[in-house]
Amino acid sequence: MLLYSIMKVAIYNEFRGPISIANVSDPNPSEFGVVIKVEASGLCLSDWHGWMGHDPDIVLPHVPGHEFSGTIVTLGNKVKNWCEGQRVTVPFVGGCGSCTYCLEGNQQVCDFQFQPGFTAWGSFAEYVAIDYADTNLVELPHNINFLEAAGLGCRFITAYRGVREQGKLTSDQTIAVHGCGGVGLSAIQISRGIEAKVIAIDISDAKCKLAKDLGADYTINASTTDVVQAIKELSGGGVHVSIDALGHSLTCLNSINGLRKRGKHIQIGLMTASYATPPIPMSLVVANELEILGSHGMQAYKYGEMFNFIKTTGINLEKMITKTIALEAVPIHLPEMYQSNTAGITVINSF
Repeated sequence: MLLYSIMKVAIYNEFRGPISIANVSDPNPSEFGVVIKVEASGLCLSDWHGWMGHDPDIVLPHVPGHEFSGTIVTLGNKVKNWCEGQRVTVPFVGGCGSCTYCLEGNQQVCDFQFQPGFTAWGSFAEYVAIDYADTNLVELPHNINFLEAAGLGCRFITAYRGVREQGKLTSDQTIAVHGCGGVGLSAIQISRGIEAKVIAIDISDAKCKLAKDLGADYTINASTTDVVQAIKELSGGGVHVSIDALGHSLTCLNSINGLRKRGKHIQIGLMTASYATPPIPMSLVVANELEILGSHGMQAYKYGEMFNFIKTTGINLEKMITKTIALEAVPIHLPEMYQSNTAGITVINSF
């Protein structure tokens, strides 16, 4: 049961408008949902895209935030598998549990998906309500704290599925990661855990350095180097798997053009606004039998496999978290995210 009737949130009333800290009523759970006390919540570029108005599902006024961890405080009367006090996180895409795709086990592309921070108010708040709890909640293992779990958010899980499920990367292959933000750094650590060779690309020396610290074999500063040529030289003709972790026409094209024959391009970074329809070199895709795939989150039931991978490969999730802030700092940090060259992940850990 919630302890308070009022909670603090970061909220905006218009796209690209001011973000304020306000007091609003606590959420109530749906009959199949829960309310979670937020312990940590990551700031993600997707939250910036939402604030910019790039997501058609957002209804104003809006509370962003989708990468979070916390403790269950209230349950709906039809929730079967959870109880108050459990430490949990959720995928940023939640499935309804009953549509065709959910029944196939692909909740990440559910026809009626629930996305905290997009289809509903999110986790830049003291409490957040989550629907379809029995389908989407994930219990945190003891070896992962709230801060680390918030870093998993959409970034690590999307990279994990992109590298392992979509890219099917193996230890004898080479991967290029375009963009060394949260998704890119996650992909680098995951690829290093697989023992593949990793090439990291960014325009920031600080981000390239962190990428190297997290396991990249080579780094390329895209602002001073011909990226495709450098990738082909370092990989002996092209990489097996390449990820656009940013979501820009140039990074998308560089990713595709840097592939070896029969290579795989994985699009993880959101392509929005003027970048939504990049000019894909389809003649090259056909001639070289390339694969172009997307990766959109990860199913809740896959988290156990991921937690085991993190443990057995010794991935240190906290190394990606380079700044913690209070909720009151969101109005300053969120609008600046797209222009920021700050390396690593920023997490709210004070509400």
